[in-house]
Amino acid sequence: MPKMKTDPLRGKEKPMRPIRDILEAKSVVVIGASRDQEKPGAQLLKVLKEVGYAGLVAGVNPQGGSAQGIPLYPSVRDVPFDVDLAVLLIPPRFVPDALRDCAVKGVKGAVISAEGFAETGAEGATYQEDVRAILKSSGMRGFGPNTLGLVNTQTKLTTSYYATPAMLSPGGIGLAAQSGIFVGALLRYLSSLDGLHLSKGIGLGNKADVNESDALAFLADDEQTKIIGMYLEDVKDGDRFVKNLKKATARKPVLIIKSGRTQAGAKASASHTASMAVEDTVFDAIVRQAGAIRLYAIDEFVRTLKGFLNMPIPAGDRLAYVTYSGAQAIMSIDATIEKGLQIAKLADVTQEKIGRVIATPSKTNNPIDIFPDWLTHGYEKTITDVVKALLDDQGVDGIIFISFAEKNPEVYASLIDLVQSDGRKPVFVSLLGASGDKAACEHLLESGGLPCYDLPEQAVHVFARMRQYARIRERHSRRKD
Repeated sequence: MPKMKTDPLRGKEKPMRPIRDILEAKSVVVIGASRDQEKPGAQLLKVLKEVGYAGLVAGVNPQGGSAQGIPLYPSVRDVPFDVDLAVLLIPPRFVPDALRDCAVKGVKGAVISAEGFAETGAEGATYQEDVRAILKSSGMRGFGPNTLGLVNTQTKLTTSYYATPAMLSPGGIGLAAQSGIFVGALLRYLSSLDGLHLSKGIGLGNKADVNESDALAFLADDEQTKIIGMYLEDVKDGDRFVKNLKKATARKPVLIIKSGRTQAGAKASASHTASMAVEDTVFDAIVRQAGAIRLYAIDEFVRTLKGFLNMPIPAGDRLAYVTYSGAQAIMSIDATIEKGLQIAKLADVTQEKIGRVIATPSKTNNPIDIFPDWLTHGYEKTITDVVKALLDDQGVDGIIFISFAEKNPEVYASLIDLVQSDGRKPVFVSLLGASGDKAACEHLLESGGLPCYDLPEQAVHVFARMRQYARIRERHSRRKD
């Protein structure tokens, strides 16, 4: 087992820098930059150029030279400019010495991407303790080990050689995750969807230094971030986490996926990022008490993001349904009751307005059935007039629009304009039909800010989570008063 080297600063801890200094880095050095275009170090240099990062960039390679037109230096100490951020794409045994060089250089923060630390056993744990000691003695912030690192879409900063220009398109989602590939692959997936773009991304990895509480505090203060998403396998400091989580939820929604809920899952997480198991019922109670929303799967996470990012927080529990399918409306109503929500009772004036395009009196009640009456006035006018009447009804807090995917997506243009200009209540869409028609319609709708779901029951669940957050916000407001 390797021994930790003696550091002259060991035991003389310096104040740790704020992580904002690193996420807003104006210079990046890639340690482990290679002239081999297939290796991660060369790929990251290429990515930084492609995504438009405007800061200073250099690489470190003992042989010197250049890669991607960027100069390589034998050591970080030879780099001729001040370094805000170092990205270490080197094996674990070389990381401590590289960090010592970074400390001498005055580097503000480091992303340690390699695996092979505490999650692998005693030898890796020794490397990780060495890393922690160097960071504390220098005040340098460390992300990882075992992470793809950071993303800041405002400055086009990324430390992931997996990144693409689409992933650096600015948005409002602040994401912190304990898994490197989770950050990389999930961000690539989100960036392929309409309207789901990142503000900041923070890969936590093994959390030798920066942990979930640090990430929460930063994202809660970050003006670009409108909603916080977290993937966790454990929590380092429970008291601090709860404190920061409460502060964050008072400002913006926080969605959390916590894995390792089962004994087998906890065992797997220990081998993934050296995580210590947290009793799931305890974690669940902490999250609920703090006002965050816990989710259990990626698809739930993505669906919920769509609602929060695009729609206003609902003022009440009452849902109205516009539908062409009785069966889907009934299943949606079942889901509404099961979630503790209410079926909106429509005002007489609302039914009167709806009756101008829906001739059958029984179909002007909630749920409003548009078939076959839309054949008389046309599909576009019928759906727009009905939704407008519901938006004007003070007894309706949210609308779920259930229909078929038209061959011509433009029939939804008026609906998009109406919902965008109104902005008072959340409106969710669920379409069925041929896959090509469905994809084209959903692309237009979601590009226009209307969240689409495969099944209307999914929209009910998202509405319920948004109401959950509304009650949390109301509770915070009462405490202030």
